[in-house]
Amino acid sequence: MRPKPGSPYAPKPGILAHSISFLPQRPVKYAFTERDELANTGKLTGKWQTHFAQAAQWGNVACVLALLIWGLSPDARYPSIIMWFCRLANRSMKLSPRIALAYLCAAFLFGEAPGLQAAEPWSTYRGNLQRTANTDGLLGPASPKVLWVLKSQEHFIATPVPHEDHLFMSGLGAFNVSTFYCLAADPKATQRILWTKSTPYLKLPVVSSPALAGDKIVFGDGMHQTDGARLHCLRKQGLPLWQLTVPGTLVHLEGSPTIANGKVYIGGGAAGVLCIDLDSVTLEGKKLDLAEIQKILDQKWQELQAKYEADKKKDPDFAVPPNDDQLPKPSPRRMWQQGEGKWHVDAPVAVAGNRVLVASAYLDKEKLGERELYCLDAETGAIRWQAPLKVNPWGGPSVSGDTVVLGGSTIGYDPKLIKGARGDLAAFNLSDGKEKWHKELPGGVLSCVALADGLAVATATDGKVRAFDLATGERRWIYEGKAPFFAAPALAGGVVYAGDLRGVVHAMSLANGKPLWTLDLALHPDVKAPGMIYAGPAIHGGRLFIATCNLEGPHAGQPTAMVCIGDK
Repeated sequence: MRPKPGSPYAPKPGILAHSISFLPQRPVKYAFTERDELANTGKLTGKWQTHFAQAAQWGNVACVLALLIWGLSPDARYPSIIMWFCRLANRSMKLSPRIALAYLCAAFLFGEAPGLQAAEPWSTYRGNLQRTANTDGLLGPASPKVLWVLKSQEHFIATPVPHEDHLFMSGLGAFNVSTFYCLAADPKATQRILWTKSTPYLKLPVVSSPALAGDKIVFGDGMHQTDGARLHCLRKQGLPLWQLTVPGTLVHLEGSPTIANGKVYIGGGAAGVLCIDLDSVTLEGKKLDLAEIQKILDQKWQELQAKYEADKKKDPDFAVPPNDDQLPKPSPRRMWQQGEGKWHVDAPVAVAGNRVLVASAYLDKEKLGERELYCLDAETGAIRWQAPLKVNPWGGPSVSGDTVVLGGSTIGYDPKLIKGARGDLAAFNLSDGKEKWHKELPGGVLSCVALADGLAVATATDGKVRAFDLATGERRWIYEGKAPFFAAPALAGGVVYAGDLRGVVHAMSLANGKPLWTLDLALHPDVKAPGMIYAGPAIHGGRLFIATCNLEGPHAGQPTAMVCIGDK
């Protein structure tokens, strides 16, 4: 579904559409509007494949070359072109020579096959490097219509992650006992909770959003009050694949991981940053691939189920169902680790091409960590550049084209400290870390910044949502929310969606910040669940997913809610 031309949500033509207008060509069906996807990943995906194919069919080689040069990533690499071309030919034998040539040029310049190794939706925090929490390009809800509600006694701190007709999220219960949920996202679903993971498999609290890759779900556990953590990999059906134990004081995996090129990148608090091989594991000292591990785990599960059935026949009162914690626990291969014992990385990392962007904080109470933005080599973990920060970067970096944007706050996620909190917003050059612009704000920016249409949109603890020009840092507009914001905004179809600490969901125009609608989750007759919104909303299939928590504040201990909002 695309916005109609002329609508307020329709994209404006980018510079390329104007710069090649002198070339003889047929009318272009789609305007070339963003180079973000290209510059961020060093590869071509989705709509870019369409543009290349169209350009080649038109026979306009100049247009193809212009697009290649215009979108060239600073992370261009040169792997085996012939190997990729063979894979492409095997994938589709119907390509014309000109289309194949266009793709081959793209592979040579960008170092990756277009679409073959593209980053999957929700393989990183908030769905993409721009942190928009929307990956399918569909418009979000035009009105605050509640489609379904799931009430709970657990606290939802991490962003829910949508995938097809499923929704993955973690909840924090009494005594910091966590439950990882797989929910049915369809409003017509007869069963909302499809499967869960909790104790004894999960032994530590989970406040991390998962990352998805193929049929795998990866998330970390642990929080600031705990020491040591585990990185978990599940199949989408819920069965475990592997675990990685990361010991140490002030070690926790609070930030969402990023999966890129078969590797998992994640911040580990005092453990710094870890790079893990997603598909290579070891069990009892033996290296195995995931297919072998799955067979071993499936066979062991069948044995446990068979024993349980036999025990039920002998004495049903004492028969104990099997659980995932009884399965073997393969461990993945650790590729590299950087900043251990020196940095404190609670924020999600960002992987842009062959660069890993890491935001490290300084813990004033513990006198530990470094307040810096680091750029690492994705293959080796070596530091490429670093930039000092004025306040702690709890939300992590966002990336658009050659610009990295980072928010900061003088306080953490503590409502009692909101009064007097300050924050900032800074933009850096992706290639060398030079600061492009910096803005001090009268409120803390605890979440990541969402980037779209040349704007950087940030929420703040002073109850305001602000949009800044991505290139210059000039403020474009300001929205008054009347309550503090902890959660990141979501962007879809020219609309900004944000949730505040009073449990109110706000929708405003991305172009000018004008209010469109609000929804008070405490007052809506289908919800009636007052609570604070810590986790930014996610948008998928035209629906918005948002959840509340009541860890503290005026409604501490009261029921929370996971809410789906949409037009249908």
